[in-house]
Amino acid sequence: QVELAESGGGLVQAGASLRLSCQFYGATFGTYIMAWFHQAPGKQRDMVAEISAGGSTTYADSVKGRFTISRDYAKNTVYLQMNSLKPDDTGVYHCAARHYSTYQYNFWGQGTQVTVSS
Repeated sequence: QVELAESGGGLVQAGASLRLSCQFYGATFGTYIMAWFHQAPGKQRDMVAEISAGGSTTYADSVKGRFTISRDYAKNTVYLQMNSLKPDDTGVYHCAARHYSTYQYNFWGQGTQVTVSS
């Protein structure tokens, strides 16, 4: 049973930084690909960053150069460092996990709210 718990969201001004955390429970962390998804109000949930079991990363174009995903194997935790935040970054951020043998993200955290004021 994989369980994910996000934290670190908040209300900040444009240009500020936040670091989101996602703690992973219930399985072998190193066999899961991890990602962060962003859901703006009234819009679909889109992946913004992904990190493989081996540490390779991918990013949505909208966050390249501003966000960094990382994972700490000793703490079973995934982070999303968010710099130069923009109002369009506002929304709920969900941590997600998928086993390396699967295509779809099938484990999700409950989300943490990020609000960026202009």
